[in-house]
Amino acid sequence: MAEVTNQSPLHGEITCGSLLQQLQRIWDEVGEKEDERDRMILEIEEECLDVYKRKVDQAAKSRAELLRTLADAQVELTSLLSALGEKTFVEIPERNSGTIKEQLAAIAPLLEQLWKQKDERIEEFFEVQSQIQKIRGEITGANGQKGNPAVDESDLSLKKLGEFQSQLQELQKEKSDRLHKVLEFVSSVHDLCAVLGMDFFSTVTEVHPSLNDSTGVQSKSISNDTLSVLAKTVLALKEEKQQRLHKLQELASQLVDLWNLMDTSEEERQLFDHITCNISASVEEVTIPGALALDLIEQAEVEVERLDKLKASRMREIAFKKQAELEEIYARAHVEIDPEAARENIISLIESGEVEPSELLADMDNQITKAKEESASRKEILDKVEKWTSACEEESWLEDYSRDDNRYNASRGAHLNLKRAEKARILVNKIPALVETLIAKTRAWEEDRSLQFTYDGVPLLAMLDEYAMLRQDREEEKRRLRSKHDRIRKSSMSS
Repeated sequence: MAEVTNQSPLHGEITCGSLLQQLQRIWDEVGEKEDERDRMILEIEEECLDVYKRKVDQAAKSRAELLRTLADAQVELTSLLSALGEKTFVEIPERNSGTIKEQLAAIAPLLEQLWKQKDERIEEFFEVQSQIQKIRGEITGANGQKGNPAVDESDLSLKKLGEFQSQLQELQKEKSDRLHKVLEFVSSVHDLCAVLGMDFFSTVTEVHPSLNDSTGVQSKSISNDTLSVLAKTVLALKEEKQQRLHKLQELASQLVDLWNLMDTSEEERQLFDHITCNISASVEEVTIPGALALDLIEQAEVEVERLDKLKASRMREIAFKKQAELEEIYARAHVEIDPEAARENIISLIESGEVEPSELLADMDNQITKAKEESASRKEILDKVEKWTSACEEESWLEDYSRDDNRYNASRGAHLNLKRAEKARILVNKIPALVETLIAKTRAWEEDRSLQFTYDGVPLLAMLDEYAMLRQDREEEKRRLRSKHDRIRKSSMSS
């Protein structure tokens, strides 16, 4: 066996060589045989080999673990870069550059940086997706019913984030449009409720509690259901407004007819101006709060009912008043009628109920209108008749004046009578022409209307013919008297 002579490089330091020397000395002292010594050394060598093997195995295992860690780190790095959408990263170390631990040391800060970036990116995705989910929930009406959104960590790229942000912007615009539409509907409901005299708060909160005035604008419901119910509510209120306006206009027309029927004073009518002011208004024009309230319609109904009852008691008075107007028109036009029979007919119609009071008065109004038209058509002839009758009166006075033997006496007023006589002679001389004109116009009037022109029940042409005959008789009588006087005067002169 070879003698081991290894010495420790440092004094007092125990090494394998110093221990072997010490063992040799012990064997020498003991007198151990060579073969035994070789066997024991072989055992020592085998034991050392086992120790080396274990250490090598441990080192290999540690290296394998480091390699797996490095591989995992590289995979994680690749995965993070892929998820974050980073195609290149300038600080990524090259593979096989340096020892395993150096490579791990180089990758570790990159991983930490990318993990931090991933956490930040996940937070961004979560925020955007949460807003998207929230707005979608507001639109569908399922707000708050779903949990937190799940972020897909396999794709956290800026491109994907941009897509979500674009989607969010579209949803935010849709939310803004919907909110604007909701506010328009709510405003319409408010205006309609005001006109109809309805409780706006209960009406709008019945659609959704968030629509009352105390709720902030951004907190108001914009769901499909809310918009649908709001649209239906506005439509229903518009229909109600249309129906109420139609009802009120009917009542207002009835009021006006009854007022006209009963000659109601302007002061009484003004008490219902708030009802009749919309009698011809369109639905869009009625905007005054309370203009179509139910109590207003009830007030109009009560007044119409009251006037209907009053109408029956006043109908005879009103009809007689119109009859008196009709009689006055005919009297001025010198048209003869039977007033007693007319009044009896009015009473009979009212009491029998065969004719509606409004129809009776309308018929009388038509009679008055026709009477006025007839009076207007007779006016020119009646004016000339008045001149003719006036001239006839002067003619009669002139005859009486001519037969008065004392007409030239210097009595009081004689000069006035003389002047009147001069004017009367001029007027009387115009009578023939006036009569001729009257006859021509009367005949023309009768031909146009195929109707006889009467004056206080007497045919005017007959009156004129009679006058012409009487005038002719008077003229002949005057000629005979003059002839007689002439003969007497001649006889006296010859004797």
